[in-house]
Amino acid sequence: MGQMSMNKVIHGAFRRDLDRFIAALAAFQPGDRARATALGTAWANFDDQLTYHHEGEHEIAWPALAAVGVSPELLAAMDAEHETMAAALSETRTAMAALLRDPGVGPASSAQAAFQKLRAVTVQHLDHEESELEPVYQAKRDTPEIKAMGRAFGKSGLARGGRFFTWVLDGASGEEEAAVRAEVPGPVIAVIGGIFGRGYRRDIAPVWSGNDAQR
Repeated sequence: MGQMSMNKVIHGAFRRDLDRFIAALAAFQPGDRARATALGTAWANFDDQLTYHHEGEHEIAWPALAAVGVSPELLAAMDAEHETMAAALSETRTAMAALLRDPGVGPASSAQAAFQKLRAVTVQHLDHEESELEPVYQAKRDTPEIKAMGRAFGKSGLARGGRFFTWVLDGASGEEEAAVRAEVPGPVIAVIGGIFGRGYRRDIAPVWSGNDAQR
């Protein structure tokens, strides 16, 4: 197996954030409205990133994978898992909105339970997807279809791209960082991340340092 795909790198960022949310909510002090607001800001980013990713897979990745031989049945199974994950995302949105209105014991407990469910269904899907599709990405990475898929995902715009790279590299392992930098030149990441990743570094990255402070 060669260098991991960008898809697997993104999955690593989802797993990290889900673990961070659950740890933060386990340590949450009832009544801490500032902490609830900070978690709400981090949640808005996570919700956006996960929704954009799974919708993009359906619209961009699945046609490319079908073109290189992945079965329609497998892609349909992946879409069914996406629907389960989307339902859990919706439940978590509701729980986080309640926590922002009232950062008390009940809403914090409900938010933690929602994240635990979201993590369970998301990680189950990510594990399944990686077991089935990571070998395809590895074997077909130089085909025109997979290269075109990468270019299509890259057309997200500078603002989204800068925030995305800043987020995906926040806590990335050495292997994950190497995979990103093999796909995107370092100067490009530095420029768009420096300009468009500032909001993430200012508003969201400090939320996770707060996990340690509350333990």
